[in-house]
Amino acid sequence: MASVHDMTEGTELDPAYRPDEDEPFMNSRQMAYFRNKLLRWREELLRESHDTLETLQSEPLREPDINDRASSESDWSLELRTRDRQRKLILKIDAALRRIDQGEYGYCEVTGEPISLARLEARPIATMTLEAQERHERHEKISRDE
Repeated sequence: MASVHDMTEGTELDPAYRPDEDEPFMNSRQMAYFRNKLLRWREELLRESHDTLETLQSEPLREPDINDRASSESDWSLELRTRDRQRKLILKIDAALRRIDQGEYGYCEVTGEPISLARLEARPIATMTLEAQERHERHEKISRDE
């Protein structure tokens, strides 16, 4: 049996293509569109991470003034926290790509309903419909408050 990846692999997309509510949900064009979007996003994050690593290696902290050094260390700490968030984001992108391969992408992991194309366009790693996400967040807030 062919995987969704095999079915979307040769799908040629017009660069102007955007998924539309009038076409069948998560057809091969939509799957290819979101796969490309996720892969481009992942590549951008990896490139930024690589650039940060190169800069860290080539520009060690050597500020003679203690205030300058503290400022530089604070900047690097912020940069490293940002890169850690991006590392976690890459894991979510990889999970979304796996869902595409398994034919599960675009469907809410809680309700099984389609996630709106607008939500997927804005957050292609979304795993829940907006309504399910809001319920989940309300439940988390209640749990934290107790």
